[in-house]
Amino acid sequence: MLAVTFPMELTMRLITSLVVSLPLFVVGCTWVEPDDAGKQVQVLYGKTLTSCTHKGDVTVSVKHKVGLYRRNELKVRDELESLARNEAARIGADSIQAIDEPLNGEQRFGAYDCR
Repeated sequence: MLAVTFPMELTMRLITSLVVSLPLFVVGCTWVEPDDAGKQVQVLYGKTLTSCTHKGDVTVSVKHKVGLYRRNELKVRDELESLARNEAARIGADSIQAIDEPLNGEQRFGAYDCR
């Protein structure tokens, strides 16, 4: 059996590189996607909801920080919206509209039936 050995310094550099780069890779990933029902829910921005029936409010949350690192605000917003779409579909809504801005990885949305 052939054994390959690396100098200790090279091994430590490789381990250090992996430890430093892995969290950066993980933080850049989007973990939440709309499910099939959530994909059918539209997001309303500033639209008047007079022709819609209010089905309820949904509050969703995601990790906004990983350790001391703050995640990209756009990715957090995107994931919150995806979760809200999924939850709205579960309560029979076909549309959502943000009620407030995200705060610490949490946001509230109104869920509506506008069919």
